[in-house]
Amino acid sequence: MSLRDIDTLVIGGGVVGMSIAYGLAKAGERVRVLDGADDAFRAARGNFGLVWVQGKGIEKPDYARWSMASVKRWALFAQELTASTGIDLELSQIGGLQYFLDETELRAYVQNLESLRNSLDGDYPFEALDPQSLKELSPHIGPEVVGAVYGALDGHVSPLRLLSALVQNFKLLGGELHNGIHCDAIEQRGNAFHVSASGQQHVAGKLVLAAGLGNRTLAPLVGLQAPIEPNRGQVLVTERMQPFMHHPSGRVRQTGEGVVQIGDSKEDVGFDEGTSIDQLAYIAQRACKYFPLLENVNLVRTWGALRVMTADGFPIYEQSRECPGAFLATCHSGITLAANHAGPIADWIRGAPAPAEISTFIAGRFNV
Repeated sequence: MSLRDIDTLVIGGGVVGMSIAYGLAKAGERVRVLDGADDAFRAARGNFGLVWVQGKGIEKPDYARWSMASVKRWALFAQELTASTGIDLELSQIGGLQYFLDETELRAYVQNLESLRNSLDGDYPFEALDPQSLKELSPHIGPEVVGAVYGALDGHVSPLRLLSALVQNFKLLGGELHNGIHCDAIEQRGNAFHVSASGQQHVAGKLVLAAGLGNRTLAPLVGLQAPIEPNRGQVLVTERMQPFMHHPSGRVRQTGEGVVQIGDSKEDVGFDEGTSIDQLAYIAQRACKYFPLLENVNLVRTWGALRVMTADGFPIYEQSRECPGAFLATCHSGITLAANHAGPIADWIRGAPAPAEISTFIAGRFNV
């Protein structure tokens, strides 16, 4: 069975794929998204919901610029998604905090941020806070916290509400979403891509690979490379609590529903999505040092998920030279970069010049 021709076929229906698909559909393209089955490896399962700049790009200023550009687009991006669907994304961009239990680590982190700010001609807002200043901003902070760094551009959002809003907006714009699909083969014939997937043939003028870890096997089919590996993160979620955290952090945040999300583990364990008591205990104990009031709170869920990581931690955005019209998009910051994916990346796929910030984000950098 062959489905009708479309302008662009997006493989991958997570936040990255749906953000790009939404941007393309908003621009008037006929777009179809092929999403995997429920048992597919999905980075979104470990998503922390951060819209974040702080600490990103310490070794690559272009990534800091790229992240800041997206964060600054986020408010309008969220407004557009909510206007059509009524879904409140629970976006808060009042700033974020990174807590420290060790003064040496805090000084090294601040020094790195100062160097990055210098390389960006001063355009990188952050402020180091001593315990007293931190206490004024976050009254429930624990006595073992030696200080924090406040990033004025940082914030967070509900990743579940975001994905729901993207899907609904995409469909309202005429986009097609097919779930439970496995891509078997890709072939470019003339100016069209023919994709065999779960017994059906899809034909499109352009192709976007946004399948997370699945890009490892899909990219070579169109002359691209996706040298990415899984990196496991484990997450804990508490029962609902009265609001006590107004600023998110990279390790603890309180959601709009009142639950506290705890995480930030990084494990090289292959494709094991499970959890481990040792790691869960470590991140729970660390969170209790940040906020002692968490010590007697009930945990209601724990799980593990596989992030999509390159060797240097930065994204890959690339159009195939061998198969023009085939694009690869892979990153581990799909929430932060969602506004860029729906904007400049979608525009690039439609034929606009590639954003200057992504010129070095090609897979060839790993061949040097």
